[in-house]
Amino acid sequence: MPNRLKKTNNLFPSPNIYSKITHYTTNKRKENFKGHEHMNYTLLRSNRKTIAIRITEKGTVEVRAPYKISESEIDRLVHTKETWIMEHLEARKQINEQKSTFSLNYGDSVLFMGKEYPICAKSGHSVGFDESCFYMPENLNDREIKFAVIQIYKMLAKNVLTDKVIKYARKMLVIPTDVKINSAKKRWGSCSGKNSINFSWRLIMAQDDIIDYVVIHELAHICEHNHSSRFWTIVENILPDYKEKQEGLKILQRRLSKEDWD
Repeated sequence: MPNRLKKTNNLFPSPNIYSKITHYTTNKRKENFKGHEHMNYTLLRSNRKTIAIRITEKGTVEVRAPYKISESEIDRLVHTKETWIMEHLEARKQINEQKSTFSLNYGDSVLFMGKEYPICAKSGHSVGFDESCFYMPENLNDREIKFAVIQIYKMLAKNVLTDKVIKYARKMLVIPTDVKINSAKKRWGSCSGKNSINFSWRLIMAQDDIIDYVVIHELAHICEHNHSSRFWTIVENILPDYKEKQEGLKILQRRLSKEDWD
């Protein structure tokens, strides 16, 4: 792959703090669990039909429920799920502890298309990938190294994914309006109503054939903006073993859940 990755001296701007407004009406409730007094959970009511319990990334308990269900009914359900809740809270605690210790330094390795490559110091001010390592300026701290790695990932993702979209769009006889790279954490890719294809830069860590699956998946949405049987037939016609690729994505997602790439 040709080395097309260069950056200017403005590589490391001062970090900005952003706040996100969540449009929910929430009620805080305090619930007593056996041996775990005063466990807090957040109750979110909506027009949904069922109750759902979720452990958030911050390690809190979130209960989503319909307006029509009483609080006493919700309490009873939460009590029946006590063991499940405690197990998943502990698992989330362990993941968050791993994430809190995640850092990158010279000599560490990072994933690119399923393979590990070292992070190397190089004189000058440029960053890039030369098919043997991720290179960047000397004397960066761990925060700056992570920032530089992410910039390289984004550039690699734009190059690789654009080429793959062109390749498979021709094969599938579809025409996407654009290819964009974003920082999504929950979705590997998406297709807008105007047929613009979007990918998370994190996808570039996946193996080559798994990346192909995500590209094919999103291009198939140009024909079917849903996950109907017709949609999956389109995917299967191009990639018969697509279900194996889905499993590969789950493995990568589990690894990334323990790494702090924010």
